[in-house]
Amino acid sequence: MLTKRELMVLNEIIRSYTETGQPVGSKSLQTTLPMHVSSATIRNDMAALENAGLIMKTHSSSGRVPSAAGYRYYLDHMLTPARVPEADLQTIQKSFGDDNYHRIDDIVEQSARILSNLTSYTAITLGPEVSALTLEGFRIVPLGGRQVMAIIVSSDGSVQNQVFTLPDGVKGEDVESAIRIVNDQLVGMSLPEVAQHLQTDVPAMLMRHLTTPDGFLNMFGDVLKQAVTERFYVGGRLNLMDYFDADNIGELKDVMRIIDHSDELNRLLSADEQNPISVRLGSELSDESLKNLSVITARYAVGEHGQGTIALIGPTSMPYSKMIGLLDAFRGELAKRLMDYYNHMQ
Repeated sequence: MLTKRELMVLNEIIRSYTETGQPVGSKSLQTTLPMHVSSATIRNDMAALENAGLIMKTHSSSGRVPSAAGYRYYLDHMLTPARVPEADLQTIQKSFGDDNYHRIDDIVEQSARILSNLTSYTAITLGPEVSALTLEGFRIVPLGGRQVMAIIVSSDGSVQNQVFTLPDGVKGEDVESAIRIVNDQLVGMSLPEVAQHLQTDVPAMLMRHLTTPDGFLNMFGDVLKQAVTERFYVGGRLNLMDYFDADNIGELKDVMRIIDHSDELNRLLSADEQNPISVRLGSELSDESLKNLSVITARYAVGEHGQGTIALIGPTSMPYSKMIGLLDAFRGELAKRLMDYYNHMQ
């Protein structure tokens, strides 16, 4: 258990190192602590914190910097989210602009850009989970020859399309009949339910109109797969370059690879289900290339439409109090914008 003064010293070391990036010594602490304490007393407190593994000495200075354990202790026991200045709240609201968004993904993508601009970190946003979406319609548009464009519309207004070549022997009127079956039987179901029905009863229904329904099922299944794939949006990707020097280009490439692969990114952003906002330090992440970074993840709810995720990736020395306060305000504004969009669709 840390004493009250040791807590103050740890808090001040984290604050100073976050602002300056420089190791903190006892003399500088003597001038910034909210109480008058001798330099010798401060050194004793720093020694206690170092023995506890919460701060550590660097090779280049006699000062101390927070350790990963020190940051974790701070996050778990000491942090209070900072109040977001009114000017930042207005900036968030203005950055979203008017409500003339045509797709839910447009709002989510814009939110990644706004969050990155506000923080100068890399921002990642994910819309409400696709499991909450329903199928609104399916149709095929002839493009000439035997090429067609298959189009799926989901309940959030998003449209997925893909170009296919119809198998030989498949008549246009037979395809139209198959489309009517899909729309009659599957519209209104959740997208995961639609995918399940494609494997069970839909093939038998299509056999009445298509002697070989496999081609049609593959076409519908492929475009449906696009619709149920979670889409991450990244803002400020190049900001990651600020945290790697010339000797760590390989690690930077590894981090970029993680961001470009949705499965790896999904694992990276897996949030603490018990907390709406959580922080994972690089030392707590499985990939070695992330050891000097931290990920702040926040969940937001959009009523019956499900939950989404926003996240920041930045250095371990992020100003967590400020960033967590900002993310809390930002997720509220994003949820409001998305709810307004859904309400306008009704």
